[in-house]
Amino acid sequence: MFATSIIAKKRDSQRLTGEEIRFMVEGFVAGAIPDYQMSAWAMAIVCRGMEVDEIAALTDAMLTSGVRMGRTHDRPRVDKHSTGGLGDKVSLVLAPLLACFDVDVPMLSGRGLGITGGTLDKLEAYSGFNCHLSQPQIDRQLDRIGCVIAGTTADIAPADRRLYALRDVTGTVPSIALITSSIMSKKLAASLDALVLDVKFGSAAFMRDLNQARQLADSLCATGQRFGVATRAVLSDMNQPLGRMVGNACEANEAVQVLQGAGPADVRELTLHLSAELLVAAGKFADCELARLALVEALTSGRALARYQAMIAAQGGQFNPQLELAPSSTLTAPSGGWLQQVDGQQIGQTVIGLGGGRMRLEQPIDHTVGLEMMVRIGDRIESQQPLVRIFARSPQAAERAATEILAALTMAEKPVAPLPLIHSL
Repeated sequence: MFATSIIAKKRDSQRLTGEEIRFMVEGFVAGAIPDYQMSAWAMAIVCRGMEVDEIAALTDAMLTSGVRMGRTHDRPRVDKHSTGGLGDKVSLVLAPLLACFDVDVPMLSGRGLGITGGTLDKLEAYSGFNCHLSQPQIDRQLDRIGCVIAGTTADIAPADRRLYALRDVTGTVPSIALITSSIMSKKLAASLDALVLDVKFGSAAFMRDLNQARQLADSLCATGQRFGVATRAVLSDMNQPLGRMVGNACEANEAVQVLQGAGPADVRELTLHLSAELLVAAGKFADCELARLALVEALTSGRALARYQAMIAAQGGQFNPQLELAPSSTLTAPSGGWLQQVDGQQIGQTVIGLGGGRMRLEQPIDHTVGLEMMVRIGDRIESQQPLVRIFARSPQAAERAATEILAALTMAEKPVAPLPLIHSL
């Protein structure tokens, strides 16, 4: 009956105490509170929201449902979290880049689901790469290399794992409070000193609206600060894919290009921006401009690439600077104009249709398929100009993809302004 009264209290827009929130989370994990009651509580949170202190209490309850990573030395520990979007391969560059500056980067990542690509899936394009590491293995790799990208262990925030699975099937995913507690309970479990959040918005992101993204960024930062972690957020545009490549091996190859000091300007810029914010938050540099100069040197000198190769090797992977891709064909523009809009959801579904993504976690994926976006919003397009290169296993799959991509691109007869990448909070 106590659970029923807590659900009713939130449904009536009353503030919950930390004790009530902990009762619900602990009872759910223990099996004392059934799925239907937890679903009703989650729906009440979606409808009524939570105050900052309630979100912190929910985050703490989910965090303490499992273990926290230990620390074996005093080097600053930092991490980055992205809310996800097409072509987002920043983590592959950022972790080894930051490790060049005497900080530890224990990046616990996930797999792709829906249109959002997974960092682990991209790394598994390297033959033999192992993302299933134990805590002692993570500790040893941090000691030797300074960075690790692995899957979340089963004993970190198990309450989040159970609650997220329930939210996914009950339509209770879009909630600032529930998203904040889900993200932060896992990140706080890594015992961080500093965290930067890349909150994306647009047609190819989970958050479509800039104002919603700003609210989420504020909530995430407030929660991190309450737990004593120097937390910063960046709002980045995801109305088109980040970089040129979308697909697992495609994106791994593009990440290597950035680690070689080249690559697409937007991927490079966002990586440098996020990395500089972290190094300043960790006390390594006085300001972001100084941090940026040092980061650029680490890329152009090859130090960051060497660290990336060491990370791949330490986790059993066979590094290849140019992973093999499926056969390609090129989609050209049927007419001229200016690229005005990209339907990111459709582009993402096209990659899934090629086999490069999944709608259920147990689905296998084909690492070799994907797309190379050869134009960006604001570009002047000539008739028969190459638009997209399609990496597909069969001509039939490529043809279907071409039809879908054309429907996802909107052309204008007049010039269109390019989109800014980073927005202020």
